[in-house]
Amino acid sequence: QVQLVESGGGSVQAGGSLRLSCAASGFTYSTFSMAWFRQAPGKEREGVASISSSGLTTDYADSVKGRFTISRDNAKNTLYLQMNSLKSEDTATYFCARGQPFYSKKFSNYVTWGQGTQVTVSS
Repeated sequence: QVQLVESGGGSVQAGGSLRLSCAASGFTYSTFSMAWFRQAPGKEREGVASISSSGLTTDYADSVKGRFTISRDNAKNTLYLQMNSLKSEDTATYFCARGQPFYSKKFSNYVTWGQGTQVTVSS
């Protein structure tokens, strides 16, 4: 079955960086678009970034544009999120999600989730 396992979360000071990874298995990873979401305590889950199956097309939420970079390695079945210039408002649980065999910027198209990894940014 589809498995998505996130890693790389942790605690960091504001202005610091973290790189999240998501190991995918149970499906043909290279044919699906992927995305990162996050959920802060008491808030709804929100889409952060998405990437096409080839990795050539990406999109970002305005709140992270210019600071976060989504990428993928289809040979390793792994999705990444490089997070720079972290702010306290980036504190959340981060989830990777599988999309469809086509690319869409609509985060509602990403419906299969991992368990998440916690990111805490202290100011």
